[in-house]
Amino acid sequence: MEVAIIGGTGAEGFGLTLRLAHAGHHVTIGSRDADRAVAKADEARAILGESVVVGGAENVVAAAAPVVIVTVPFAGAAAIYGAIGPALRPDAVVCDCTSPLMTAVGGRPSHAIRPWHGSAAEYARSVDARVAVGRRQVDAGNPWSLSPTALLRAPHTPRLVLPSPNGSTIAAAASGLVVAACLRNATAVGQWLSGQGYGTPSRPVLVIPAGERWPDGSLRPSLEDGLGAGAVVAAFASTMDPPTPSPSLSPSLSPEAAWLRAAYLGTPDVAAAVRESASGRELIRSGFADDVDIAVELDASTVVPVLTDGAFRPAPR
Repeated sequence: MEVAIIGGTGAEGFGLTLRLAHAGHHVTIGSRDADRAVAKADEARAILGESVVVGGAENVVAAAAPVVIVTVPFAGAAAIYGAIGPALRPDAVVCDCTSPLMTAVGGRPSHAIRPWHGSAAEYARSVDARVAVGRRQVDAGNPWSLSPTALLRAPHTPRLVLPSPNGSTIAAAASGLVVAACLRNATAVGQWLSGQGYGTPSRPVLVIPAGERWPDGSLRPSLEDGLGAGAVVAAFASTMDPPTPSPSLSPSLSPEAAWLRAAYLGTPDVAAAVRESASGRELIRSGFADDVDIAVELDASTVVPVLTDGAFRPAPR
């Protein structure tokens, strides 16, 4: 059987590639970058042996297969289907592995969608919540969006579902206390964690700069998340007694945490750095400069969102 894996360079897609090729199927790895797809196909043959049939191609080319498996994050699914739709055969079998996961914004409680919940809209209805649409899909009937500028203009809603392929995935998979942080609330989060007694050998803190995902499912590191993580570490470290020296390492900070803090403290103009980053320039070029301006408002919020009973809610003061 001929099978195309759209997003086959990501972990999920590549895992399916190996299993299907090992079972004797002819697999084409699809990616927005044809060279990357070919490289992953070479990697698959190196793992399984040259007897297997695995190729690589750009997504639109790969989508001509009779069986197409789509393994991309929820946020990139619409764009992928828009691109490959014209190339799909009329009798093609399309398997969608998308698992939308949700996270919170501001002080509104929000729930994490797990694979069995179905679509974001279905889950939002099940918990009496509104679901945010893409930045360019805002209208009178759907004023809630992934754009923070649009959210500020939209009517208040007590529950909001936001598609987030990376941060939500991490939050849903994590155990223990889960707190959401960014540049806007980094100091509040760092100080709250310290005040709750975290940061000791028995109650360590793991800070994860979530980043984003490319449409094919591969990781897209983001400067703003790295600086946000560094800001949280810097705020937390400032509460230590005595405060950890800057920018040298401290026994209380791992080398990775110390590196993130040093990157944040060593950036003279954090707002300018984010605006000039790849994601910042991309949003500005797309007409969402106001979203970037909101993202770089350092410590504009004192809300500490804590994952409670499946939803992010403000921590008690």
